Amino acid sequence: MAGRCLRASVHLAVTSIPTRLAEAQAPRYTSYPTAPHFHDGVDGEVYRGWLEALPAETPLSLYLHVPFCHQLCWYCGCHTAVANDYKRVGAYVGLLRREIGLLAEVLGHGRPLSGLHWGGGTPSILSAEDFTAVMAQLREVFDFQDGAELAIEIDPRHLTAEKAEALAGAGINRASLGVQDFNPHVQDAINRVQPFETTAAVAGMLRDAGIGALNVDLMYGLPHQGLNDVKQTAALTAEIRPDRVSVFGYAHVPWMKKHQRMIDTQALPGAEARLAQADLAERVLQLQGYRAVGLDHFALPGDPLFRAAGEGKLRRNFQGYTTDQAEVLLGLGVSSIGNLPQGYAQNDKDLVSYGKALRGGRLPVVRGIALTAEDRLRRAVIQALMCDFAVDLDAQAATQGQAGFDFSESLTRLAPLADDGLASIDGGRVQVSPEGRRVVRLIAACFDGYLGAGGRHSRAV
Repeated sequence: MAGRCLRASVHLAVTSIPTRLAEAQAPRYTSYPTAPHFHDGVDGEVYRGWLEALPAETPLSLYLHVPFCHQLCWYCGCHTAVANDYKRVGAYVGLLRREIGLLAEVLGHGRPLSGLHWGGGTPSILSAEDFTAVMAQLREVFDFQDGAELAIEIDPRHLTAEKAEALAGAGINRASLGVQDFNPHVQDAINRVQPFETTAAVAGMLRDAGIGALNVDLMYGLPHQGLNDVKQTAALTAEIRPDRVSVFGYAHVPWMKKHQRMIDTQALPGAEARLAQADLAERVLQLQGYRAVGLDHFALPGDPLFRAAGEGKLRRNFQGYTTDQAEVLLGLGVSSIGNLPQGYAQNDKDLVSYGKALRGGRLPVVRGIALTAEDRLRRAVIQALMCDFAVDLDAQAATQGQAGFDFSESLTRLAPLADDGLASIDGGRVQVSPEGRRVVRLIAACFDGYLGAGGRHSRAV
C-alpha cells in the first residue's frame, strides 16, 4: 500500500531552531487572554447578562463537553475521568439537558446555530438513545443552519456500527478519531492500545453510515517514540485517508494532570528530537497529498479547512484550527469554556458543584474574564499570527478602534527571534518565516500582555 512503501523512502529535513527556543514554553493560544488568567469575577449572573445582550440574529456555535472515558490515557490533558458504569454518564446527560434548558430560558428559541462540537473525554460514550435525545433537544432550541458542521470526537476502540448509524442519524457530519501513535510499544507507554486495524475499521463504519468527513489526531513527543514510529504512524494515517490530520506535540504537565506522572519522563524525547519528529510527520503527510494548515493541522486540498486558510478565513478556538466563523461559542458541560463578544466564561470543573448549580436553576459558570479594548486588539494580532503567519499591526489597531497603539515593547521582545531568522519586521508588519512557523507560539507570545503574570505552559515545539 502507498503508506507502507513510503516508510522506506522518506528522508528527514530538520527545521533549524535554536535549542533554547525548542525547549522554551508558551501558551497554545486557543484563547486570549489564556485560561490561567480567568478569575471568579465572571460568574453565572455575569454570563446571563452577556447572553441577554446578544442580538437575536447573532450566529452561535456550541461546544458540549463529556468528561468520561472508558479508560484513562496517561498522556491526556483533558478534563475527564473513567466511568465504571453507565449510571454516571446517564446522570450527566440529565445535567447537560438541564443546562440546555436554562440557555433556552435566557436566549429563547430559534437562535441560528452554525456549528456544534462534542468533545471530552469520549462523547461517543453516550448511549445512542441519550445522544439522540440531546441532539433532538438542541434542535428544538436552536435553528440549525444549512451547512452547519456537527462534529464529535471518537475513541475508535469503543465504537460500533450501530453507534455510528445513531450518530449519523442525529445529524453528525464530521468525526475526529483519536489515535496518537500506531506503534505497540508507544501505545503501551501511554496506556492506549489501539491497533491500526481497529481505527481503519471504524473509519469504514463511519463512512458507511454517511459520516464522510473524518479527522485523525496524532501526537509526537510521546514516551519511547522515535522517528520511525512517527513516520510509520503518519504513513498509516494517510492510508485511512482522513480529510484532516492534526499532529500535536505532547504536553507534559503533571502539575495539572496527575495521571501524567505514570509516564516515564526519562523516556520522553528531548527538544531536538521533538522538533525532528514534527518535521518528519509533516514531510510524510505532504508526500501523501496533505497540506499544512496553521501550526499543527494538515488537510487535503479539497477540505474546507484548507480553503479557509487560503482565503484568510482560518480561525482558532479551543478545539484548534477551525472554519467556524461564529462570533459566539457557547460552552456546555462541566469545565467547558464559552467565548462571547464580552469575554470568556467557564463552567465549574467540579461535577458535584456543576450539578448543584443546575438543580438550583443557576448557570454553572464560575470563572472567566471580561475583555478590554487592548485584549481584543492583542487577541486579533495573535490570531492573525497563529492562523496567517503574518500581521499588519497598524491595520489591526485601526480595525479594533485602537489606531496608533504602541507595540514597541512587543516588537522589542520579537527582535531576538527576528535576528534568528524566524520572523521579519517591516515597520508595523510582522511576517513569520518558514523556519519560524514551528515556533509561532513563541512569536505570538511577544504580543501577549499577560505573559509572565502567572501560569505554567507546555513546550512551544
